[in-house]
Amino acid sequence: MEMFVIIDLKRCILASTLFAVFVTADAHDAFSQHHAVLPGVSVHPIFVQSRAPDSTTRPLYETRANHDPNGTGKFYMGREIAQVMGPGGIEWLDRREREEEEHPAKVLDSLDLRPGEVVADLGAGSGYFTFRISPKVGETGKVLAVEIQEAMLNTLRARAATMKATNVEVVQGSEIDPHLPVSGVNLVLVVDVYHELAFPFEVMTKVREALKPGGRVVFVEYRKEDPAVRIKEVHKMSVKQLEKEMNAVGLVRVRTVETLPLQHIVIFEKHN
Repeated sequence: MEMFVIIDLKRCILASTLFAVFVTADAHDAFSQHHAVLPGVSVHPIFVQSRAPDSTTRPLYETRANHDPNGTGKFYMGREIAQVMGPGGIEWLDRREREEEEHPAKVLDSLDLRPGEVVADLGAGSGYFTFRISPKVGETGKVLAVEIQEAMLNTLRARAATMKATNVEVVQGSEIDPHLPVSGVNLVLVVDVYHELAFPFEVMTKVREALKPGGRVVFVEYRKEDPAVRIKEVHKMSVKQLEKEMNAVGLVRVRTVETLPLQHIVIFEKHN
């Protein structure tokens, strides 16, 4: 009788172990399906990141059914993420009026660029700023034009070849990783793009890792504080919101430039 009791006990232990394994596997599969938009990334790191920086209270991102029709319904630190401009927006990016509306020369002045520097144009689009930065950093410098949309990437490559901009390198990023070299970038420029990032925490964490000592991140965003700026609300950013979101990834605001008609220029540095 004692032998039969031992055998039954072993069977119970084995059944419990198998049940735990199957439950864990199901949870893993469900999580993988939920994050199917994040190809090539292991489940564990994304799970950790998706709950940062305050994993004890609530997930980093939340989805709301009631939201701005121009937004995605996905919220980050209280802000709704905007819908992304598609490749059809190239004409908008290259419009003649942009010179008068956005004063790109003033943006470049605020960057204080030097020959030999490595600059990343994050969300470069058709290269509006990429090819303005190229001569500023010179032959010894480099511009990393980062995009995720194939049409934009093809446009960047074609323009770099046409303009013989040999110091421009086109980089295909992803929704969670701009694929920048670690500790290899002096400055990251983000013009009217940040508010559309689907995974801002993950992307900006990678951006911080890419900065050299003393490196800077410069945002150009339409002023949310100003109701006279006639841009859809989800495509505007306040300085306060930018500062809150950058502090979460270890970036500190050092300066805000208000010389543009409609946008802020907000400059951050890595906090060590």
